[in-house]
Amino acid sequence: MTSHTTPAGPAAGPRAARRRLIRELLLVAGFFTVYKAGRMLSTDRTDEAFRNAAWIWDTERALHLPGEGAIQRLLHGEALVTTANSYYAYVHFPATALFLIWLYLRSPGHYLWTRRVLAVLTGAALVLHLAFPLAPPRMLPAAHLVDTGQVYGPTVYRAAPDTDTLANQFAAMPSLHFGWALMLAIGMIAATSSKTRSGAAPSRWRLLWLLHPLLTLLVIVGTANHYWADSVVAAALLGVALLLVPRPRASGPDAGPDTHIDIDTHIGRGGDGARARTRTRARTAIRTPPYAGCRARRAPP
Repeated sequence: MTSHTTPAGPAAGPRAARRRLIRELLLVAGFFTVYKAGRMLSTDRTDEAFRNAAWIWDTERALHLPGEGAIQRLLHGEALVTTANSYYAYVHFPATALFLIWLYLRSPGHYLWTRRVLAVLTGAALVLHLAFPLAPPRMLPAAHLVDTGQVYGPTVYRAAPDTDTLANQFAAMPSLHFGWALMLAIGMIAATSSKTRSGAAPSRWRLLWLLHPLLTLLVIVGTANHYWADSVVAAALLGVALLLVPRPRASGPDAGPDTHIDIDTHIGRGGDGARARTRTRARTAIRTPPYAGCRARRAPP
């Protein structure tokens, strides 16, 4: 009794993989372009954005939340302030992109789940940006905060919001810096919570991924780009997105699709001129071979 595999098409796998990759790149780039273009629709609602900012500031004080200035005062020295500004300006998008690429290559199921969650979160954020324009605390006179980006640099914003054609500075709520960072941590923890290919237990250090959203929270508040409320709303929207999007089935991070073989074992026994035949069927899962488009066939006994 033997079993063997036969390729169903040597070129089908690479072509299909390229098509999937191109489709994902176009999908992510297209969605992000729509988001960036959509949030620019509220750039001229200056008066409303400042009224909302004053209301958010007063509401936070009424709830006895710590002032954003308390975090900004922790940034002692120009080097620390510049580091925080650089983290805000240069880590957000590259970290998210690397995170998605890693998931796409190592855990496709978690990649699809994460991409859908981020799409729901970002779409909801766009709706809120348009419905509730909000000036950041660095622009609010009552906050008495320093615009660290303009004073120390680097910054991704122009000094005058109405002349900024690349960013909508009145889209402070919710903070996607924090929302995406939190989903990055959740996605990495979920994708690395199963046993590895060698059977080793998941790393106990995987919870350290939560340091990324924590550091992001301190940076966005300390640089006066966001209120505490912006992160609270982002976390709430992410929670709703996680409830709406089903999680992938539990599997190892390196697990591929399973191929099953049916094995028929015939055991013959003699006795009293009679022959007893016992048939057992074992269903065995094997890992898909490294080449795509192969199927397992049972050879006749």
